[in-house]
Amino acid sequence: MSEYADLILLSNCIFTATEEIPFSGYIAIKNDRILSIGKGLAPTELIGTNTKYLDYGNKTITPGFSDVHCFFTGYSVGFVGIDLSAATSQEDILNSIKEYAKGIPADKPILGHGWNSDTIQPNGTDLLDEAFSTRPVLLFAKGCETCWMNQAAINRYQFTPETCYPESYVRFLPDLLGDKDFIIPEFKRYIKMMNSKGITSIKEMGFDDFYGFTDILAELESENALTIRVNFMSQPVAEPFNLSYGKEMREKFKGEFVRFSGYNQMTDGSISELCGDLKKPYSCADTTCAQDIDWDLLANDTFKADTEGFRFSLHAQGDAAISKVLDIYDSCQKDENGKLINRHSITDLEFSDPTDLERMGKLGVIAEIYPQIQSIANRKDKLAMIEEKIGMDRGQYYWNRRKMADSNVLLSCGTDLPLLIDDIPESIYHAVGGYFPEGGEPFNKQNMLTIPELLTAWSAGGAYNLYQEKELGTLEKGKKADIVVFDGNLFETAIEEIRSRKVEVTFLNGRIVYSHE
Repeated sequence: MSEYADLILLSNCIFTATEEIPFSGYIAIKNDRILSIGKGLAPTELIGTNTKYLDYGNKTITPGFSDVHCFFTGYSVGFVGIDLSAATSQEDILNSIKEYAKGIPADKPILGHGWNSDTIQPNGTDLLDEAFSTRPVLLFAKGCETCWMNQAAINRYQFTPETCYPESYVRFLPDLLGDKDFIIPEFKRYIKMMNSKGITSIKEMGFDDFYGFTDILAELESENALTIRVNFMSQPVAEPFNLSYGKEMREKFKGEFVRFSGYNQMTDGSISELCGDLKKPYSCADTTCAQDIDWDLLANDTFKADTEGFRFSLHAQGDAAISKVLDIYDSCQKDENGKLINRHSITDLEFSDPTDLERMGKLGVIAEIYPQIQSIANRKDKLAMIEEKIGMDRGQYYWNRRKMADSNVLLSCGTDLPLLIDDIPESIYHAVGGYFPEGGEPFNKQNMLTIPELLTAWSAGGAYNLYQEKELGTLEKGKKADIVVFDGNLFETAIEEIRSRKVEVTFLNGRIVYSHE
């Protein structure tokens, strides 16, 4: 068999994620793997009569990226049913869904999305009840933070517009994920969108047993219909932690594109709502946490998973929550060097104690950071919140990724999508530059990462998080050819302008799965 390359990529800016400094050189691809990579021109012995060249000039080439905390289920509700974004009143919505209902089976609920909750503010269920007394009607507002429902929907799904959030509408998920005519095309659109952002691997949160969606994943994998590697987790919500389910999924999914990745669970909540668990009381209230957290249950579930070789991702925002999660992990299985055997992680890490970040590094706990999180805030409001809730003395430890890196914590990146949509240049703007969307002075500049560190977290860190570091995450000979090309040089573009950079091409296994053309 010849060792001629099928394709050779050329660039003056190749970032491998094995070194900090990009170089000018080539990447030779054969079939689905990197045949050779190096500085300068490709050796002549790699070039056959059918070898193709793509010269990207000064554009940056990187490994494919992994988003290690996604929630497709929450994303999909923003597109379910009829699009109501053009409605200007309750009457518009009512007329639209009456017409829509004529075209769908009578035994299906009436679903919709996109109406503007700023200008349309439904009062109660009466209008919907008069039109549909027994058929559930569930209409998500734009952003999916509230919804309009009739009483039949409230009875069936057991939540209300005031509790319109994913953990609350879990009983709606069988209807959502069980509708193949909607969910399969929507998932395909979703993964294509992710490919357009340079994402080639994801870790998806699936509530409980994922309500049948694993069968769809198996079907898509068997049809070679996936252009992204899906690693899914089980998050107990309506049902208790289910170890048997994890064992079943681990055995069922052993292919390249779908795998079971363990368990996910929330601990504390938002600091802005006094629900982050803090070591010292809030400045504005005599409490360290306004919600009850069953730490014993979280510990017991984690120990059971750890004993059976599963990893856990625990979501923690406050410094006390992070410390308590580390206490749990410290009691899990370790190797002779004191490192965790299973790849447990902490997600978010909004406000941390530097001493706990040192503990993370020593234990080998993976950080799943949100490098774009500043994009959903503005400087004035965010700093006012920090000042009010905890004070700026403690606020200096907000988003302390610098300490994580300096403490040898392995960094990986997530978005909590649909909270954020992946955008690597935007993540550089925020997590390297420290800027809020409007620019101005960086916030906690001392806590920021470098561009190489952040790109490595998105690529090599994500691959390690997903147990894929032997195949993915870096540009090296023999690894899978998951490769991203940007439309410019990320290392030469001013941080203030970096958000203008976009993904130009994404390769998965050596073939193009996205091109801006």
